[in-house]
Amino acid sequence: MRSHEIVTSHNLLNEAGELTEPGWSKSQLLKYRRSDIKAPAFRIKEWDYYMVVHDGGEDDSYAVCFTISDDGYVGLQSISLLNLSKSDPWEHTETVLNVMPMGKLHLPENSSEGDTYYRDKRLHMRFRASEGMRKIDAKYRDFYEGKPLEAHIRLKQPDMDTMVIATPWDKKHCFYYNQKINTMKASGRIIFDGKIYTFNEETDYGTLDWGRGVWSYDNTWYWGSGNAHINGHDVGFNIGYGFGNTSTATENVIFYDGVAHKLDDVTINIPNDVDLYDMDSPDYMKPWTITESSGRFEMEFTPILDRSAKMDFKLIISDQHQVFGRMSGKLILDDGTIVDVNDMLCFIEKVHNKY
Repeated sequence: MRSHEIVTSHNLLNEAGELTEPGWSKSQLLKYRRSDIKAPAFRIKEWDYYMVVHDGGEDDSYAVCFTISDDGYVGLQSISLLNLSKSDPWEHTETVLNVMPMGKLHLPENSSEGDTYYRDKRLHMRFRASEGMRKIDAKYRDFYEGKPLEAHIRLKQPDMDTMVIATPWDKKHCFYYNQKINTMKASGRIIFDGKIYTFNEETDYGTLDWGRGVWSYDNTWYWGSGNAHINGHDVGFNIGYGFGNTSTATENVIFYDGVAHKLDDVTINIPNDVDLYDMDSPDYMKPWTITESSGRFEMEFTPILDRSAKMDFKLIISDQHQVFGRMSGKLILDDGTIVDVNDMLCFIEKVHNKY
């Protein structure tokens, strides 16, 4: 099993700008410092991405996503609002592009403290992290058809395991340092077009994707995540691959009542997905399957909505399919306990980026 666990705290990068200890950990033990990076500033990528999901069944489900990012020669600040009801699925994403931010956003070097902040004439977003709580506040003027969107969300984060991975690429000075935090109980509201979308901490969850690093130029990855309340337990998962050299550890994890259960290799099977770099041929809206090498994550995924987006600026290309749907199957914990999953609202994506 490719699962080297990091258990001591030290610097993420050595004096040569390379990873000191590739692997995974349950908390952010390795210390990221932007000043330790040896690559040019336009190659450094930093982002905070939050997703908050309300699962009210087939006819009352929705989600919202927030991104603040500095990807070197481009910044992408966005909000997505998604109606995930089976009868009328839709989504709208609005993005502000910034040219050559290269560190000007001053994103925090630790996920557990400080503010992640963006403001211009149209968009104001702030993510605040403090002990046991994360706060998301945003106002987007003219979010869609001249109508504004406003968000105020709180995510509870008690002492619990997370997924942190330090991954090298097979290229000098390239690395990926990433934390995924699942099963944060969500409360608050989104206000848009005369409707209030509410989140209730008894049933709803938020997820954080916190990333820092220097990537190689051309990459395709798969990533999936979901949370649910199952038989009185908080259950979540994170699966993915395509983020560099994962020979030391994968990022595949089951979360069960705040405890991480590490998985090995996961394979995401999209119908007609025959070429890693072919983004057009897969049948994204047909049922998928997901398998794990030891049989501990066996799922069927039924799509509801494909949040697809493509940008092509020649040097910078982003082609993404973030597919939301419902997952059913079984999870097996470290002690052999089987968790039956029925219609968990989640997403799985395939993304190809040149940037």
